[in-house]
Amino acid sequence: MSLWVDKYRPTLLCKVDYHREQAAQLRNLVQCGDFPHLLVYGPSGAGKKTRIMCLLRELYGSGVEKLRIEHQNITAPSKKKIEISTIASNYHLEVNPSDAGNSDRVVIQELLKTVAQSQQLETNTQRDFKVVLLTEVDKLTKDAQHALRRTMEKYMATCRLILCCNSTSKVIAPIRSRCLAVRVPAPSIGDICTILSNVCKKEGLTLPQELARRIAEKSGRNLRKALLMCEACRVQQLPFTPDQDISEADWEVYLRETANAIVSQQTPQRLFEVRGRLYELLTHCIPADIIIKLLTKNPYVGLQIQPCTPGMYRLWIMTIVIQQEKVKLDKAALSYGKFRT
Repeated sequence: MSLWVDKYRPTLLCKVDYHREQAAQLRNLVQCGDFPHLLVYGPSGAGKKTRIMCLLRELYGSGVEKLRIEHQNITAPSKKKIEISTIASNYHLEVNPSDAGNSDRVVIQELLKTVAQSQQLETNTQRDFKVVLLTEVDKLTKDAQHALRRTMEKYMATCRLILCCNSTSKVIAPIRSRCLAVRVPAPSIGDICTILSNVCKKEGLTLPQELARRIAEKSGRNLRKALLMCEACRVQQLPFTPDQDISEADWEVYLRETANAIVSQQTPQRLFEVRGRLYELLTHCIPADIIIKLLTKNPYVGLQIQPCTPGMYRLWIMTIVIQQEKVKLDKAALSYGKFRT
């Protein structure tokens, strides 16, 4: 049994539930034949990946849904072995180069070279190029981004790139200028409520509008998160009630407890405890910038550190430093100690 977020994901641009004008423009882009490199950006849970997969379906047909996981072994010039996982069909390749860390430049060059030099298995698709989908492009190193810029020029004839990221602020200008930018805004509260109601109706459930709005607001306009929260509510209690509790992710509860620990006591012992809690979050793949961002927005911290005070100023400066430096796990955990002192 699949999750609602996968079960009811649209597969065609004509079936998307919101931003339909944008979907129509993407269909026209496919039909015109001159398909450029794309830079698709927007907040998490806005529907970027869904629209990209619908676009590939318009390009190549249902064959893009026959996916396989491949493990690529790449040898760097330093003789270092790099292993990276990709998701591929006969027509496209999806990869997150930032998974390779500082070796992302080598991964980009080798993968694009391999894809560009391969031929289509089915010529009846009437497309003489393959598509490479690169996710989290904003997390690539500057060297990797410059290598990407050179490579996308070299293999333009046989390869098209779709770059996906949350923000273009960390993508270098030469890449942005070579791509058609497509911004996917977050869905509105009303859009999310409508989608939740439609999904529940297909499941034979009745979702109260009050509960749908509470889920939409608590999700932060993240549609994927809203669908997961709604499905968790179904598991927790049926039938739905307007005032029933909405389940939170365990890491969010853990982070809120960490915020309580920060403001309740400022001692070396508490600093050591909070550092351990931050390590726990980081080892469970919660990004450091998300941790610091949610800590600064936490109401418990806000009551103790008011805006425009030196404490809040240091907190936000440390958040900026973390985002700019792409800190490693150990540096991210030590950042708490820096802005507390």
